[in-house]
Amino acid sequence: MKKILCFLIPLAFAISCKEAYNVPSPSPPTGYLVVEGFINSGDGPTVITLSRTTKLYDSVDIVYEYRAQVSIEGENSETFALSETGNGTYTSEQLSLNSNEKYRIHIRTQDGKEYQSDFAAVKSTPPIDSISWKRENGVGIYINTHDPLNNTRYYQWKYEETWEFHAAFPSSLKYSLDETQHPYAVEYRLPTQGTDTLIYKCYQNINSTSITLGSSEKLAEDKIFLPLLHIDPGTEQISVLYSIHVRQYALSRQAYLFFDKIKKNTEGLGSIFDAQPSDLQGNVHCISNPSEIVVGFVEVSQEQDKRIFISRDQVPDWGYATGCVEIALDNNKDSIHKYGEDLMPTMPIKIGPFNSIVTFHAAPRICVDCTLRGSNKRPAFWP
Repeated sequence: MKKILCFLIPLAFAISCKEAYNVPSPSPPTGYLVVEGFINSGDGPTVITLSRTTKLYDSVDIVYEYRAQVSIEGENSETFALSETGNGTYTSEQLSLNSNEKYRIHIRTQDGKEYQSDFAAVKSTPPIDSISWKRENGVGIYINTHDPLNNTRYYQWKYEETWEFHAAFPSSLKYSLDETQHPYAVEYRLPTQGTDTLIYKCYQNINSTSITLGSSEKLAEDKIFLPLLHIDPGTEQISVLYSIHVRQYALSRQAYLFFDKIKKNTEGLGSIFDAQPSDLQGNVHCISNPSEIVVGFVEVSQEQDKRIFISRDQVPDWGYATGCVEIALDNNKDSIHKYGEDLMPTMPIKIGPFNSIVTFHAAPRICVDCTLRGSNKRPAFWP
């Protein structure tokens, strides 16, 4: 949502268009405030992320807003404070909201400016019926939901992907280091001479960055079945075990139109016809300076969620390959210094007298230590 709000430079169109184009007024040096998230009226925490827009040519992807004071306010004067939890994220525990009341977000940034959203009614979100998948030049994942009362009509989904992956090669060896911290021999990592699973089995986790919307406005029944994402064949996600956790939110029509405009702007990044920040204002306003642009639409919606797993065994001939190779080295200082200093030892090849290691395999670090690309902490929900 940040990069898409940058201003366009006329030079980008000079080749194809001679007509003058008036560039909109530049954004303030700090960028416009961007407010993302929902006030969750269901189970689970409320999470709001604050950041600033950046220009297309800026090298920084995200500029988070730190040390703000964020709270949820009710028309009945209830107040719920959110705590800062890092990277522009402000979180509350389970809120106890009255479904008959309206609520809004209130923000005070560290420069003293105040922002608030319009009061919004609590929206009930129907449960997710199912998350399904099928092989289709990879794996396509689909969402299926409906509202039997035909009241919802507008939906948004966010998802979190988690997968287990393994290092290309297990390792039972490590380098012995001299006083200058250079390797001169190998030794076993563990007293049992077994492999070190702490660097072999890891987990990766990413959150969705795309805007996924659905509407049954033009349908007789409030039913939704649409694709969420596609996993390319042979990728690491399903090399061992993959999971997707989907969160579903009911939207008002106004919120749906706002997010749809943001989505179209993202897909048309760099076009002269893209919506400018003034066209992307939602229901969040700066009450300290009403003319200041704020980007965001904060709804009060019940969060519904569902998780599925897909294992490697369920996708035969997946075709995942690490692209890693091992080389053989002699267990002496000259061989290691010449060929192995930038590698990690993996397993013995030839064992000599008194269980000494004569030769061994070694590979690039990224192929041996999975913690260089992920975490070896097993998620609590992992089977």
